[in-house]
Amino acid sequence: MRVIFAGTPEFALAALERIHASGHQVALVLTQPDRPAGRGLKLQSSVVKQFAQRHGMALAQPRSLRLDGKYPEDAAQARAAIAVADADVMVVAAYGLILPQWVLDTMAQPHSDGRPRLGCINIHASLLPRWRGAAPIHRAIEAGDAETGVTIMQMDAGLDTGDMLFMHRLPITAGDTTATLHDRLADLGSKLIVLALSQAADGHLKPIRQGEDGVTYASKVEKHEAAIDWNQSAEQICRRVRAFNPFPGASATLVGETYKVWAAQALPDPALPVALVPGTILAIDSAGIAVAAQDSMVVITELQRAGGKRLALADFLRGAALQPGLRFDAAA
Repeated sequence: MRVIFAGTPEFALAALERIHASGHQVALVLTQPDRPAGRGLKLQSSVVKQFAQRHGMALAQPRSLRLDGKYPEDAAQARAAIAVADADVMVVAAYGLILPQWVLDTMAQPHSDGRPRLGCINIHASLLPRWRGAAPIHRAIEAGDAETGVTIMQMDAGLDTGDMLFMHRLPITAGDTTATLHDRLADLGSKLIVLALSQAADGHLKPIRQGEDGVTYASKVEKHEAAIDWNQSAEQICRRVRAFNPFPGASATLVGETYKVWAAQALPDPALPVALVPGTILAIDSAGIAVAAQDSMVVITELQRAGGKRLALADFLRGAALQPGLRFDAAA
């Protein structure tokens, strides 16, 4: 099968690698333009672009696909590349650009010889219709969901509203961060998309319409969300720490210095003094830094100074001036 692949980050790379390894012909790769990265802000290619170049795949990096938008020349060049690719299907995984109607229409039209195309198929990291949108992995952990999964979906003009082709569930463990859950979902998504392409080629796919019950939206994670609100419950705080690892990283400010909090545990019923103010450091020992939350306490086990390295707790404490009684600032 001839495939156009649209994707950008590591989540997409897993799918592209498995599609390529399964013997499908990747006729064109669409990925985001190179972006400045690192301290030197040098332009850096996406991992998907790097893979495409290593394997001699045709590549396009439009800034937009809207023919009537800010970059119509980019969109026109992408349209020409899609026409030349003459693919049977477009697979989309964390691409980062919205597909306008002309893309959906193009991939829905038959080939010139009458053979059908399969349209645009998306790999989405949630159990649709829960967590439609940009950040389904983060939001599932933040909300305390017991499970998530991958949905292979036929794309339409809505936001993750298309018919479902495959769905597979995956438990969220107590220790999962967005980083660990991302990797498991990427691997699952890569397996499911190859299965979907195989069954599509045999005409065995049976689309299922999404229901409207249980619809939630996973809004994009913003940097300002990183600040810990110590007036939340200990469980809420720890879920956010895990959800925001690795980006944007939960943060806490103490005596004018901001720290990244990478790991923390909630301890129930510690019999806190009634008048204790949330954010107050209660104790510091080899087990962690105990901080009062709204209902109990949070034990921080991994901290990082701004601009510093991530350190084991013992190494961090050797150079820190933290002590019981100090209080982390309230979230702005």
